[in-house]
Amino acid sequence: MSDTLITEACTDEELIALSHAGREGAADLLLVRYKPLVLKLSRTRFLAGGDRDDLIQEGMIGLYKAIRDYDPERETKFMTFAALCIDRQILRAIEASQREKNRALNDSVLLGDGEIEAGLSEAQESPENIVLLRERTDERLARLRDVLSRLEKQVLALYLEGLDYREIAERLGRTPKQTDNALQRIRRKSQELS
Repeated sequence: MSDTLITEACTDEELIALSHAGREGAADLLLVRYKPLVLKLSRTRFLAGGDRDDLIQEGMIGLYKAIRDYDPERETKFMTFAALCIDRQILRAIEASQREKNRALNDSVLLGDGEIEAGLSEAQESPENIVLLRERTDERLARLRDVLSRLEKQVLALYLEGLDYREIAERLGRTPKQTDNALQRIRRKSQELS
């Protein structure tokens, strides 16, 4: 097997055997061959706080693990095993992104440098300034609510209560993707009011 040429004509099992034997290029050919499967499986999923490329990358990691861990003695086709490994890796990434420790990153809104400095300097000042800052925040929130759709208002209210994407989606009978889209629209409208 060590003198076998690595070509497109090689079967999956031959390429895996060559890869396990340490032959360079065998795993790469399998990664290229199965990338369409990764694309297909990642297309059906949503990653809060991430984008499609993040899911594709996770899928490729799953594919690499499938190549590394495949055992032909189990009499399972590599394609079946690879699909399972890819899907599991993508699901693990989605679950990890929805953990409480990642919430701040997933739900954050980018502030400009001026907003950060203003917020820090005002927070360090007198109680009067803190009250004024709260009033401005309340006014901005009221103006924001005036431009939001009914769904966006519901999503915002639940979000401000501290619920995450999945909890909001469950309460409103929506998908997490619809919830995320509503939050993105809310953020955009909020920035437009600035």
